[in-house]
Amino acid sequence: MRIDVYIPLVLPLLLTAVAPQVGLRVSPAVAARVLTIAAVLTAAASTWALLLLAATLVNEAPHVATEAGENGRRLPEPVPVAIAVAAITLLWLIGFRLVRALRAHYATRRVLKRLCEGHPPDSELIVAASSTPRAFAIPGPPGRILVTAAMLGALEPAERRVLLAHERAHLAHRHSALSTAVTLAAAVNPVLAPVRTTVTFLVERWADEEAARRVGDRRTTARALARAALVAQRARPGCALSFSEHAVTRRIAALQTAPPPDLWPIGVAVLVLGALPALGALDATGDLLRLLGESLPGLGPVFG
Repeated sequence: MRIDVYIPLVLPLLLTAVAPQVGLRVSPAVAARVLTIAAVLTAAASTWALLLLAATLVNEAPHVATEAGENGRRLPEPVPVAIAVAAITLLWLIGFRLVRALRAHYATRRVLKRLCEGHPPDSELIVAASSTPRAFAIPGPPGRILVTAAMLGALEPAERRVLLAHERAHLAHRHSALSTAVTLAAAVNPVLAPVRTTVTFLVERWADEEAARRVGDRRTTARALARAALVAQRARPGCALSFSEHAVTRRIAALQTAPPPDLWPIGVAVLVLGALPALGALDATGDLLRLLGESLPGLGPVFG
């Protein structure tokens, strides 16, 4: 096997390095989308590369070695056995992390669904009589916005419009799908954890920008964000809220300046960076199939 099988295992480091800079220079809507797609492609490619490395142990199977010996063939060793065993171990860890992430995701969805029980199915806004200031966008269908009375009471009317516009942006642009996709990608490949952090921040920035556009006032949006963060911190120190978490200071500072440009050329470059590991994995797949076909002609119809 050539070096291209290792490319999908190395390139995630590059994506991790560029993700924060992309988040700073490109509009949140573009950056969140392209980074999520790149992370998913990279995670899939790195997992496939590990599967290819693990598959090289087929030469160690007794019946395969016996058949090759009877035919007078020498089985190639695409990679050292230790690397193949390490790949199998990593695949087991990936499976464990992925199952754990999926369980957490569905547990959260069940809790959010229970919060909506007892309310009319066509009601978008649910106001909970709670003294804890909270605001959530609950993905659907149907999408709901859950806000506590404490949060609404802490905000002025204009700031309430900002909050609702922020949460509606989460629902309208399916931010939960982006967050889930990048979370699963990071579960599969822990190297992508910084990309997940960046995307999580960007979807909040995206909702901030949408809220500012809808209310037509960036300063009011920044003030609403600051007030929501303040009342949340006072109510439960150390426990952030959906509306007020993820580097609030940076989000407020961003609202003090003009919205960042789309810069699609950078977005395309990020997508290309995400596609490169997939191309490396595809090329490595062809290498492995050719090796298996040459050493085990009987498997030709299966692998060819």
